[in-house]
Amino acid sequence: MSLIVEDGSGVAGAESYASVAQASAYHAARGATAWNDVDDKEAALRKATDYMLQTYRLAWKGYRVNPEQALDWPRYECYIPWLGKNSGDYLIPSNMVPFEVRSACMELALRTAAEDLNPDLTQQVLSSKVGPLSITYAETSPQYKRFRAVDMMLRHLLSGNGITAKVGRT
Repeated sequence: MSLIVEDGSGVAGAESYASVAQASAYHAARGATAWNDVDDKEAALRKATDYMLQTYRLAWKGYRVNPEQALDWPRYECYIPWLGKNSGDYLIPSNMVPFEVRSACMELALRTAAEDLNPDLTQQVLSSKVGPLSITYAETSPQYKRFRAVDMMLRHLLSGNGITAKVGRT
């Protein structure tokens, strides 16, 4: 089955923000040779996109162009801080998927080859001892894994801290 990639037009049935060719070029440019060892690159990209949908769906700035589209991008009314000479915000065109979204997908695809991005959670261990080794976790530490590099890559595209959702009044 061939991977269906979102190109910014709201592709029906889109499964990924990046193609295998894009991911291969991205990782090669960054010296991530582990990507060459990924057996099923299409599956890795699908899992990465699924993770992004589950994690960021309610946190993206703006609104989906079409409520029926498979993925969260493209979006309209997505303003990000402009880093150029003039101050103000920049409107991301509603017919594109930002480079950062594609990059996050490709980063997560590499990670999904080595680990489950959304593992089932179990009771948090506060203290563990095996022989002379002992580990105690902080009670406030998250039980789930966060991918800081990806969160930082996407932060300007997210409302608030990326975990909170937008609230609308009617």
